Amino acid sequence: MALFILAPVIFSVAYQNDTSLGKQVKEIMNSGLLVPDEITIAMLKEELNKNPEAKGFLFDGFPRTVPQAEALDKFMKDNGTAIHYVIALDVTEEEVRCRIAKRRTIDNRADDEEDKLNKRINEYFTKTIHVLPFYGNQNRLNTVNGIGAVDEIFKNLCKIIKV
Repeated sequence: MALFILAPVIFSVAYQNDTSLGKQVKEIMNSGLLVPDEITIAMLKEELNKNPEAKGFLFDGFPRTVPQAEALDKFMKDNGTAIHYVIALDVTEEEVRCRIAKRRTIDNRADDEEDKLNKRINEYFTKTIHVLPFYGNQNRLNTVNGIGAVDEIFKNLCKIIKV
């Protein structure tokens, strides 16, 4: 079974490429904002279409908005499949800030600077959080405690996706 992890991968490739789209994605991400839905969806569709042999996909950090979720559902339905599981890692804002601070010291990412992190957290609470009830109302949402031992969190994720 081929399982592909998408979203961070497509942004990383675009971010590193010196294409006009890559430069645009890099500028948006470095400002701490979300990449617009139409760009994200187009990039995701392109990656999905590159892997027709895949038996499944794992979307990490996607969808981030209800319009992205709606577009993803339509795309998947048009291709004879569906999103089967949506998993929300339940983590406090304080924990997120601590983890990002650690990552900032290790990776020195431009989008981890405090002002940009504040923008991303604001984006989460104004846009992304609405994806949870979107999938919850369809009985596809699963929540996993995202604080604790990595092995335990991983084990709980695997129970949901039956790996």
